[in-house]
Amino acid sequence: MPMPFPFAAIVGQEDMKKALLLAAVEPTLGGVLIMGDRGTGKSTAVRALAELLPKIETRTGCRYNCLPGDPQPSCTRCSAPLAERPAAIKIRTPMVDLPLGATEDRVCGSLDIEKALVAGERAFEPGLLAAANRGFLYIDEVNLLEDHLVDLLLDAAASGVNVVEREGLSIRHAARFVLVGSGNPEEGDLRPQLLDRFGLAVEVRTIMDLKQRIEVIRRRDAYETDPDAFVATWSKRDAAIRSRVVAARKILKQVDVPDAILFRLSQLCMRLGIDGMRGELTLMRAGRASAALDGRTAVSWTDIEDIAPMVLCHRLRRDPMDEAGTAPRIERALAALDAGHGHA
Repeated sequence: MPMPFPFAAIVGQEDMKKALLLAAVEPTLGGVLIMGDRGTGKSTAVRALAELLPKIETRTGCRYNCLPGDPQPSCTRCSAPLAERPAAIKIRTPMVDLPLGATEDRVCGSLDIEKALVAGERAFEPGLLAAANRGFLYIDEVNLLEDHLVDLLLDAAASGVNVVEREGLSIRHAARFVLVGSGNPEEGDLRPQLLDRFGLAVEVRTIMDLKQRIEVIRRRDAYETDPDAFVATWSKRDAAIRSRVVAARKILKQVDVPDAILFRLSQLCMRLGIDGMRGELTLMRAGRASAALDGRTAVSWTDIEDIAPMVLCHRLRRDPMDEAGTAPRIERALAALDAGHGHA
């Protein structure tokens, strides 16, 4: 398998790249939804990000990607006496594809039929959620996935735990992953309650700038002609992005959200009529991640203005009288807040 296309070499699509980097820094954001035209680099960006991120430490043969030293590992191999545990190794950040036709057993895990028939043992066969632990779970055409599966995935992503209770099994294991869904809105919409569960949502469109289009063609052609050489050319720029993510993760918990910023972001959500509290919580967390990516330890209002569309657009109630769409409504609300703040 050739190396994935470099993240740094992706032309344009700045909102998509920013959203993915924010989710990489702060996995509790709730994942990223990327909707847009075919051929706009959605799956390319997701695979590039997983390759870009630093390797994770686990143990040889562990199917749950347990962290060595975890006081509550998910598998028996990693919870064995210290002398019997497999050696610690470093692996790429997991990047697991969830096919549209996947069953609930394939996703969550099920009884290991082979062991049950051959050895008479009741053993658990881990599913895709175990494989994605501490990494990314990617669903292309998420809007075509059955609703109960999307709901199940979002629940696991939010709780960080997968619970399987069936066929005489009662299993709990870590399932901390970043859920990334992509799709073409022409093929169908996600239910509003599922939309709300994604932390960030971005819309990608076909690039209409002539110079950028030509650059996309040149880079893609160079990559397909000699993947290794192309990846090597961009390796330093990918390494710089990796360093930013690593540094941001280290300072994330130190990033302060001033009371004045909290006050204004709550005002913004109230002005837009956002249901529930997820909007504010996600704005606050994404603001922290954005500041951390810039190497700062305090969130500014500019952080909130930059990320507000990707946090709030998919949470707005649809207004049939407003033909402009959701992004302009957020821009108007931000402008009104800024005007009010200026008078204060």
